Amino acid sequence: MVTRRVDLRSDTVTKPTEAMRAAIASAEVDDDVLGNDPTAARLEKEMARIMGKEAALFVPSGTMANLICVLTHCQIRGSEVILGDYSHIHIYENGGISTIGGVHPRTVKNNEDGTMDIDQIEEAIRDPSFEICYPTTRLICLENSHAHSGGRCLSAEYTDKVGELAKKYGLKLHIDGARIFNASVALGVPVHRLVQAADSVTACLSKGLGAPAGTIIAGSKSFIYKAKILRKTLGGAMRQVGVI
Repeated sequence: MVTRRVDLRSDTVTKPTEAMRAAIASAEVDDDVLGNDPTAARLEKEMARIMGKEAALFVPSGTMANLICVLTHCQIRGSEVILGDYSHIHIYENGGISTIGGVHPRTVKNNEDGTMDIDQIEEAIRDPSFEICYPTTRLICLENSHAHSGGRCLSAEYTDKVGELAKKYGLKLHIDGARIFNASVALGVPVHRLVQAADSVTACLSKGLGAPAGTIIAGSKSFIYKAKILRKTLGGAMRQVGVI
C-alpha cells in the first residue's frame, strides 16, 4: 500500500518548508527598485561572497537571468554567442537572446558529459577581420550542471580551459549555473572555484531549495550595475523582494 508519494517531475516542484514560510512572513522588506530592501541586499552580498564575485543581483527567474547576462555581455545587436546545442539557453528559453536581444546563437555539439570540445569552440569563434559578413563573437556560455546531460557536472579544470580560450580572443564567459550548488556538492569543489574563470554566473534558488522563485546573477560591480538596468527594462525589477 502506497502511503507516501514522491514527486520526481523536477526539483523545481519542491515546496517551502514551515521554517521558510516563517522566514517569508517575518522578512524585513523595503523597495528593492530603489535599492532599499535589506533582505535582498543581504542575499546578494552573501551570494556574491559564495561565488567569489564582486557583486550579485536578484532576478525573478533563471531564464531572465541568462537573458540579462547574454545581453549585457553582447551589448550590440548582431553579436554572436557560442553555446552548446543541448544547452538550456538554446533549447528551453524560448529563443529570447534572439527574439529580444538580436543576439545570434552559434551552437557547438555538447558531449555526453555536457562539455564542448575546446577545439570546436575555438573553430566556432568568428574571424573579426570578416565582420562585413559575420556576426561578431562576444561570449561563450557553459552550463553547470548540464541538465540535458542528466545533470553531469563540469570540472573546474575544464571551465578554466574555456576561460583561457575566451581571454585569448577577448571574449567573455558566462556560466548558466542554475544548479551550480548541486555540482559543487557532487564534485566536492567550492562554488567559487567552479566559476572562477567566469565573467558572470547564475544560480537558481527555486531548484531543490524550496524557495518559491528567484535566481541570482553574480559578476563584477560594473557588470551588475548594467544588469540591474536591464532587469528593469525587462520588467524584472520588483518592490518588496525580501518576502521571496
